[in-house]
Amino acid sequence: MNTLEKRSFYSFLALYIISSSIFITLSAYWYYTAQKNALQNNQYYRLQHIADTLSQKIINAHMQKIELELPFLDKEIEIALIDVNNNLVYGSIQEDFFPSKAEYFELGKHNVLISDTPQEHLNIKFVVVQSEALLEEITELKQKVLTVMVSSIVMMIALAWVLSRLFMSPLHQKIKQVEDFVHDTAHELNTPITALTMSVSRALKKQTYDEKILKNISISTKQLFDMYTALSYLSFESKPNNEALLDVALVLEKSVSYYKELSESKKIELSVETEPFEFKIDETKLSMLFGNLINNAIKYSHPNSTVEVRLQRGVFSIRDHGIGIESDKLSKIYECYNRETDYAGGFGIGLSIVQKICQEYGITLDVSSEKERGSCFTLSFI
Repeated sequence: MNTLEKRSFYSFLALYIISSSIFITLSAYWYYTAQKNALQNNQYYRLQHIADTLSQKIINAHMQKIELELPFLDKEIEIALIDVNNNLVYGSIQEDFFPSKAEYFELGKHNVLISDTPQEHLNIKFVVVQSEALLEEITELKQKVLTVMVSSIVMMIALAWVLSRLFMSPLHQKIKQVEDFVHDTAHELNTPITALTMSVSRALKKQTYDEKILKNISISTKQLFDMYTALSYLSFESKPNNEALLDVALVLEKSVSYYKELSESKKIELSVETEPFEFKIDETKLSMLFGNLINNAIKYSHPNSTVEVRLQRGVFSIRDHGIGIESDKLSKIYECYNRETDYAGGFGIGLSIVQKICQEYGITLDVSSEKERGSCFTLSFI
């Protein structure tokens, strides 16, 4: 990844992790608070129930004049009985306080409930119930919440990494396409510009303009114009159409004539057969349609071969006998900036433009190809 990609990747990753961590932390805090309140309420009602049970036994023992029997309680529960003279008659209490009224409070590690429900039966004024179980339950709850929260954050970070990679994948591909496109543009421009420079330099030195120099200048100029036309179409694709009913054969013959010099320079013969056919389309786009296909056929043909161009009954076909395209790559040839071979350079946008123009005007586009046997593109205008 380049610097821009790394910055975008880590920015997205940091934003995702921070926002998700905040959400997980808040969720854990809300859950912990709710469960803690539930445990506190449960503890209060539990101690209250024990106090009421003890008070009932005290009252019953007093009313029936029988010996008081205290119930068996869990080991974490401690009870104490305080008489009307504020003396401890049973159990033990924390040294830091002595009951003076009915209440519920926390004292150190203990939760303490003081109940006056015995109503001085058997001279018992207060029942004190103490337990430190709540602290243990809250500590256990806290550990569970922290464990789940940390595990969730770790899993979220791993997920964020995967999602960030997935998020960056198409961006990385697009940036690579742009970088390759800029590189290819510079490379493709270099060829005609160098040819123009050398031709002009030779002409100035010779002080004469022979046919070869003029042909080189013409070919280079046309290559530059084709690049400009293709780039302009991609940049200003939405500009208004100048549609008109055209004789497709005439536009095709102009395109063939336009690339005649290029085919001759590569020793490739253009075999052309046309018949008149009218179709409503923008002439510039029709020229681009034919131009890209003819130019590709010439570029990817072997020297001393023939490119066959046909227009019959509204069906255009162009067949070359060049390097061909592998069958498993045919589905990708119309992708913008896609290049399946470095055989003859290029931007990887020609066939993408062809497909877009065909889709715009409802022209059926078909291709057949065989590796090292050549390719055939067919356009049906009907």
